[in-house]
Amino acid sequence: MNLPNWLTVGRIAFTPLLIWLPLQEDPGYRLAAFVLFIAVAVTDYYDGMLARTRGLVTDLGKMLDPFADKLLLLGTFVPMFWLMSPAGDPMLAWFSGTDAIRNVLSHYPFVISFGGADLRVPLPWWVVAVVLGRELAVTVLRQLAHRRGTVIAAIFAAKLKTTFQLVWIGSAYFWFFVATVDRVDVRDRVGWDFVANLAGTVGTISMVASVALTIYSLAVYVSRYWRVAIGGKPKG
Repeated sequence: MNLPNWLTVGRIAFTPLLIWLPLQEDPGYRLAAFVLFIAVAVTDYYDGMLARTRGLVTDLGKMLDPFADKLLLLGTFVPMFWLMSPAGDPMLAWFSGTDAIRNVLSHYPFVISFGGADLRVPLPWWVVAVVLGRELAVTVLRQLAHRRGTVIAAIFAAKLKTTFQLVWIGSAYFWFFVATVDRVDVRDRVGWDFVANLAGTVGTISMVASVALTIYSLAVYVSRYWRVAIGGKPKG
């Protein structure tokens, strides 16, 4: 075990906290969740950079790093969907067994204010399905290609997707904190409305960009490598 691997293990270990903290109806817990997510995201970049630049790439690291990434994505989507999904969402009923429990808590879709009106942007089930389904499909495609001696490298669109995805999740976690504080009537503080609107706007834009790049990058991977999955040669 070297330092990059320990950092990866740390990301795995902290993921349960990233699930639990935002579900607590307290601004302090939700601020802690946002700070922890930023730390984990920075660590994700740093351990990869450290492994490459210092020659510390190991088979264990190659196995743990993608697992940590998928676990973090799945874990953060739990509180995001719980707090942001629209009322009556069919997956919410499956998720909790009943919508009554979520109604006791708060509902925090992104809110964008302009022209005196508020636009509420929830997280519907199909967005979760697209994002997680894409990760599963690409993982399976990579495994099939690897068995046939083809390594599927990350394309630029996929890297850009990951960037927007991290911004989206970070914005959501910060939004949970902002919206919770807003409920205790401090919205009249100087600049607070601006901060709240910025969080909602950045979160919404990054969500739309992330989903679009999720679909596009999947289409590119499938078009280039579906032949490998059936035992042929990759396109191009």
